[in-house]
Amino acid sequence: MNELTDLSYALDTFYFLICGVLVMWMAAGFSMLEAGLVRSKNTAEILTKNIALFAIACTMYLLVGYYIMYSSSAGGFLPNLGFLIGAENSVDAVTAGGDDAPYYSMRSDFFFQVVFVATAMSIVSGAVAERMKLWAFLAFAVVMTAFIYPVSGYWTWGGGWLSEVGYSDYAGSGIVHLAGAAAALAGVIVLGPRKGKYGKDGSIHAIPGANMPLATLGTFILWMGWFGFNGGSELKLAAVDSANNVAQVFVNTNAAAAGGVIAALILAKLWFRKADLTMALNGALAGLVAITADPLSPSALGATIIGAIGGIIVVAAIVTLDKVKLDDPVGAISVHGVVGIWGVLAVPLNNGDASFGAQIIGIAGIFGWVFLASLVVWLILKAIMGIRVSEEDEYEGVDIAECGLEAYPEFGIKK
Repeated sequence: MNELTDLSYALDTFYFLICGVLVMWMAAGFSMLEAGLVRSKNTAEILTKNIALFAIACTMYLLVGYYIMYSSSAGGFLPNLGFLIGAENSVDAVTAGGDDAPYYSMRSDFFFQVVFVATAMSIVSGAVAERMKLWAFLAFAVVMTAFIYPVSGYWTWGGGWLSEVGYSDYAGSGIVHLAGAAAALAGVIVLGPRKGKYGKDGSIHAIPGANMPLATLGTFILWMGWFGFNGGSELKLAAVDSANNVAQVFVNTNAAAAGGVIAALILAKLWFRKADLTMALNGALAGLVAITADPLSPSALGATIIGAIGGIIVVAAIVTLDKVKLDDPVGAISVHGVVGIWGVLAVPLNNGDASFGAQIIGIAGIFGWVFLASLVVWLILKAIMGIRVSEEDEYEGVDIAECGLEAYPEFGIKK
């Protein structure tokens, strides 16, 4: 009996770790997507932000974030404060059996959770691209990953008040994606649009990205990493029901992404008379975000429809945000925020244990907390150190101003 327990524990731990590796690979996807969708003169800086934010997220979540999120009392509002991640599960605790026995390593849980934190922070990176000071962004990343995200994470996955209300979010359409988008929205409002993006007459000027192949590669990497994001959220594998659930989650995740691409591409053709690649890429991501709140309950066809609706929503949201002069170079707020809300609201359509009331409370709680807390932090950073580069540096490109190098120096072309 103990040998079977040991084997199940080892298998579930290994599965958890591998899914965490897949989610970590999403950091490469965000880097490539964002690098492709910004101008070449800003590429090195966006890559620097992505690798630095990942390192900061891992360190701050280790120091305080994980403790805040998972060491507080059930049903509470204010989390406990503490440090580090605690002792590993003992052999006796694992082999004791019963409902309370752990079935995977605590270190594997930390590793899986820390890459989720980095994902939330990556969402902010693209939305504020091409005009934010690097060190202001990194300072915000410290607060976001150490405190802002872990608090709302405690409310939900940590057993806090939103969990008690009945809020349901399997892999984090709201907990991760809406949270990242709320922080990004606050930053975009304080930061303002890029120079030349909007005319005084209300006109909108497109600012194309430098490398569509790179953006497409990034989208495929994210699509692949999402199997770990959603699949790992089943939390275990070493049982027939769990294995079947993981397989269903993988199928539904893939189906939703495909539905998002098709719907976004068709709508772009009807609306703009062109097969817009950027809308297709964002359609894939929208489908993935939409299904993340519940990739288990729907049928594969249902998941395709949920993803397709996400693809339609994201195209409309990107256009709408532009009309209200919220400049988001990569469409992150639309993909992760607007579609994240749709994903959370779609859960009760297939999951009888979820309710629209609890889902709406969850959306309001997560968005309200993250947006307001982020707005305060952005305003403090603006007052203390400034968050926007000079107009000259923005024109020349933040690569030189912030990093002292160019991503493509051999081009020899003045931007």
